[in-house]
Amino acid sequence: MVHIARWQIVLIVLVCVFGLAFAAPNLVSRTASEALPDWLPHKQISLGLDLQGGSHLLLEVEVRVVIKEHLESVADSVRVELRKARIRFLDLNVQGDSVVFRLRDPAKESQARDLMRTVIGNASGGNLFGGQSSGMTLDASNGRFRLSLTEQALTQRRGAAVEQSIEVVRRRIDELGTVEATIQRQGSDRIIVQVPGLEDPERLKRLLGKTAKMNFRLVDEKGMAGPRDRAPPGSRWLEFADPGRTGEKILIRKRIMVSGENLVDAQPTFQDGQPVVSIRFDTVGGRRFGQATRANVKRRFAIVLDDKVISAPVINEPIPGGNAIISGSFTVQSAQELALLLRAGALPAPLTVLEERTVGPGLGADSVTAGKLASVLGLIFVIVFMVVSYGRFGAMADVALLVNLGLLAGALSALQATLTLPGIAGIVLTIGMAVDANVLIFERIREELRAGRTPISAVDSGYRRALTTIIDSNITTFIAALLLFMFGSGAIRGFAVTLSIGIATSMFTAIMVTRLIVILWLRRTRPKTLTV
Repeated sequence: MVHIARWQIVLIVLVCVFGLAFAAPNLVSRTASEALPDWLPHKQISLGLDLQGGSHLLLEVEVRVVIKEHLESVADSVRVELRKARIRFLDLNVQGDSVVFRLRDPAKESQARDLMRTVIGNASGGNLFGGQSSGMTLDASNGRFRLSLTEQALTQRRGAAVEQSIEVVRRRIDELGTVEATIQRQGSDRIIVQVPGLEDPERLKRLLGKTAKMNFRLVDEKGMAGPRDRAPPGSRWLEFADPGRTGEKILIRKRIMVSGENLVDAQPTFQDGQPVVSIRFDTVGGRRFGQATRANVKRRFAIVLDDKVISAPVINEPIPGGNAIISGSFTVQSAQELALLLRAGALPAPLTVLEERTVGPGLGADSVTAGKLASVLGLIFVIVFMVVSYGRFGAMADVALLVNLGLLAGALSALQATLTLPGIAGIVLTIGMAVDANVLIFERIREELRAGRTPISAVDSGYRRALTTIIDSNITTFIAALLLFMFGSGAIRGFAVTLSIGIATSMFTAIMVTRLIVILWLRRTRPKTLTV
């Protein structure tokens, strides 16, 4: 163990240099670090919600909406198939997790049963559920039919809705320009969102609270001339989204001419000095939009977002190419938010805010200050203890300890792992653990010296015999940290991350860096006696 190859020396030096280089940006302000060239390490440690302040939201996904929409789609398919086959029916509607109806003529039950098997075979979750089978059962008796979703299908649809909601929430938050947001599932239908450093939590709630399902439909001009208390078949009354037109409604055709699912980009811009949103469709959407505008020149085309009409302009001429402008009573911020929502995509179901917490930056600054004080005091006490207990060898271990802290900071910066208050506790614990291996080695060297070994033989034996114990103890601690990360959440995972990285860096510095310093000293001085 007292022999160390040249390539090992080079490797140790390179690891230390790179680790300290990645840690260096934390010594300057964030503005200064961001101004560094891209080819230099410039990332700083990302602070968690409890250290720099921010917003915490607990959201609930209203999965019943997804299930209801699917069942209503199945009911529409049932209606179409029965009408095609000229089978008369009554009371077709959605009840709970089922679609029910009854036949006027029970004698056609066999024919209707075959049609319903076709409907069940064709029904699927579409893109949201990966084209899985509908998971429906058919129950028919005495002309009464019930198409029900199985428990397995309900579970799959709930899970898929939550997973897609998490992805959409992540895209929306990423569009805000924030970093290191924590977004994770809790339970069967809830999502935890933590955004450190966000100064406007109300804006976050507005963005996450909108489903953002957009589509384009024609205005029913003929029906507008009729009574306002009811809508003609195939149309519905919708309110305007403009706060200045509160309570005003417009009659919209139910048929969707172009869906927002065909959008590929949306950007805020200006037209005639007013904020607007420029949108671009994919090939299919562009073709549909061109066909719809070409066939309905001089008619009003309503832009509907979450069942509210943003605007209903007149189509003056066909709009080919798949590009369009959404105008309305936008401010600069509302245009930016609408463009963000459209780029991020629509939520499969509405989100409800169950819990909201805002941590002020002042509280976070106090936590950082307290954490720094605890780390510095812990570092000083450990350094003093090692020097007093082991003299020159303790000083060598202290040098390795400082290198260990630099490598830990560099790893956290490079990996962009979020540092939380429990994470600082993990760093303080790492400071104490980092010298554990050296204590084992130095005590073993003492025993070998008492047994009469020469200095070089005692050092060699001390490192060789203590190595197994060091590895075993660190592996058991790493397993505990891994389990904390896997089964913990939030702050617990932050503690586990810093502890795991600290275990890796402390083993490297204890076994490699300290050993290198000791060997270089032995080669230079060649002492006849050794004091540990």
